Amino acid sequence: MQTVVVGTSGTTADDVIAVARHGARIELSAEAVAALAAARGIVDALAAKPEPVYGVSTGFGALATRHISPELRAQLQRNIVRSHAAGMGPRVEREVVRALMFLRLKTVCSGRTGVRPEVAQTMADVLNAGITPVVHEYGSLGCSGDLAPLSHCALALMGEGDAEGPDGTVRPAGELLAEHGIAPVELREKEGLALLNGTDGMLGMLVMALADLDRLYKSADITAALTLEALLGTEKVLAPELHAIRPHPGQGAAAANMLAVLEGSGLTGHFQEEEAPRVQDAYSVRCAPQVAGAGRDTMAHARLVADRELASAVDNPVVLPDGRVESNGNFHGAPVAYVLDFLAIAAADLGSIAERRTDRLLDKNRSHGLPPFLADDAGVDSGLMIAQYTQAALVSELKRLAVPASADSIPSSAMQEDHVSMGWSAARKLRTAVDNLTRVIAVELYAATRAIELRRHLTPAPASRAAIEALRAAGVEGPGPDRFLAPDLAAADVFVRDGQLVAAVEKVTGPLA
Repeated sequence: MQTVVVGTSGTTADDVIAVARHGARIELSAEAVAALAAARGIVDALAAKPEPVYGVSTGFGALATRHISPELRAQLQRNIVRSHAAGMGPRVEREVVRALMFLRLKTVCSGRTGVRPEVAQTMADVLNAGITPVVHEYGSLGCSGDLAPLSHCALALMGEGDAEGPDGTVRPAGELLAEHGIAPVELREKEGLALLNGTDGMLGMLVMALADLDRLYKSADITAALTLEALLGTEKVLAPELHAIRPHPGQGAAAANMLAVLEGSGLTGHFQEEEAPRVQDAYSVRCAPQVAGAGRDTMAHARLVADRELASAVDNPVVLPDGRVESNGNFHGAPVAYVLDFLAIAAADLGSIAERRTDRLLDKNRSHGLPPFLADDAGVDSGLMIAQYTQAALVSELKRLAVPASADSIPSSAMQEDHVSMGWSAARKLRTAVDNLTRVIAVELYAATRAIELRRHLTPAPASRAAIEALRAAGVEGPGPDRFLAPDLAAADVFVRDGQLVAAVEKVTGPLA
């Protein structure tokens, strides 16, 4: 099993994926343990002074004006966790909670939070034991961190609340800790606050969405190329010299991917041989690299933001290298929230153009010789008519999900926290958008491969043949009379979702960009 070592200088997207999705074990580096101990010494020294220090010897948020006496400080830290664990709604996915906890541990290990080494080790132990606190959908405004979600995680560290065990059963967290020999933490000054105050949930979801979208954009280049073939279009618009004169990197990469898929095709270039020859292909085909490329460049910006956040220590107050403990606003989620919303907009547009290509494949007036709805016996058979309806419904939902969450703000904490990012909400809707985009691409794949097989007198590109053969081997049937369509579409969805489409094509083309 892979081991991820957490140091003082942040982490990587690959490490987040390894822990969140693949159960990688976590170790704390000696450097991190030393940094934790040094920062804790600073907090202990401040706690012993009579002057109030925010988060150490005061209340929180709008209650920060009250100085808390030493005998009440442990209770203060327990209380902030208990009171802030106020989430509602459905449970959040296991991988999101694991990413959330791991990223909080990353910041704790920076030595900027004042948390004791034993607390950090308990966080690692809980993750390594496969214990996943129950976190709810609603409770974060994306400012002062993902407060409620992180509080539910901290509550489990205290042996309170509910958690899912490695067997998938939800039980009291205290029971699960005891079974794995993990002692509940007894929080001291600042530790409760430090476990709650970060952008970790929205960042974890951003990292995982970027990994998924990287696969989906390659998949969309493949399905766009398959549709171009099925419509007997021209690959000349994909020439590198055309994209060099508008040098957006993503556009060039998308065009190169499509060109690689189409190499050796016997279907392309027939657009001027018909009874009504075309001068140009429709925008949904001809401009596929421009749309997918813009999305890729949006992803590049989002990765830059994610990488900066992965290298950050987000807490308030924070322990600085010179020993000062200072309040700050680094917990505000705006940088992450914006790119989460940008990605949802790009996903909606990629889904929209894919649906237009699918519709073109099914319309006998625009499909250049293909049967209506790709039906076996049109009229008796409806073919893929309703598959396109499903795809259209998904695209409509994608457009609604593209409405930015980060354009909203709602005041909280008696107007102390009077501007918030809504980044958690942006992340939640992006996860839905990624799921729906996968389904949209799967429908285009299903239609395009059927259409290519209906061009029986022409030979598709080797990469296209590889995609079709792999799809059929996965149990997705080809042309023929009407049948129960939902299982085929579900299998196509899995084929795209788990990377089989990209893998099949890359066996012919080599790695796609």
